[in-house]
Amino acid sequence: MAYWLLKSEPGTYSWDRLVKEGRTGWNGVRNHQAANNLKAMKRGDHAFFYHSGAAPAVVGIVEIVKAGYPDPSDPAGRFVMVDVKPVKALAAPVPLAKIKANAALKDLALLRQGRLSVVPIDPASWALIGRMGGV
Repeated sequence: MAYWLLKSEPGTYSWDRLVKEGRTGWNGVRNHQAANNLKAMKRGDHAFFYHSGAAPAVVGIVEIVKAGYPDPSDPAGRFVMVDVKPVKALAAPVPLAKIKANAALKDLALLRQGRLSVVPIDPASWALIGRMGGV
């Protein structure tokens, strides 16, 4: 299993909305590096759901339930999307400031390439962020 982080503005698509809907297609990614990360996702992989914007924080865990397939919102047909479902909310959101303050997380793609909306998370960082969030 691989681990990832998916960013979304809460005003565009929130954790609460995903929980209410039960499943969604993660589409609209147009950065090539982020799109390659989507293409690398496999069914059963897990990802942190990260609220970006005014109060950036990891708020939940999702499972990839359908691997990359053509994104119908891309008229050129070059980009893919995946389907995700909620697994669980973190007991306490993990704010970006706490992630930045933890020296063990200094090499996260989230910090090195902060503008990417889809980034990989190594297993040790996954476990640490999960503990920080109470799971």
